[in-house]
Amino acid sequence: MPNVIMYTTPTCVYCKSAKEFFTQNKVAFIEKDVVVDLQARDAMVKKSGQLGVPVIDVDGNIVIGFDRRKLEKLLEIKK
Repeated sequence: MPNVIMYTTPTCVYCKSAKEFFTQNKVAFIEKDVVVDLQARDAMVKKSGQLGVPVIDVDGNIVIGFDRRKLEKLLEIKK
């Protein structure tokens, strides 16, 4: 099972879509709210160079935004 960390904010529409995608595909993930978790925010920026969310880390592969195709490939999800 891949290690998936998703950096989010409570108001992010694309974060909600990504969470639904993970739930529908039975992918376990760790959610880090970068509004309240400053260490997570710093880690996200260091990994991605981005302040926007979602930033999704799949076993060290960084996905910026909710890129369904890239996530399906990284997670080996068959359509």
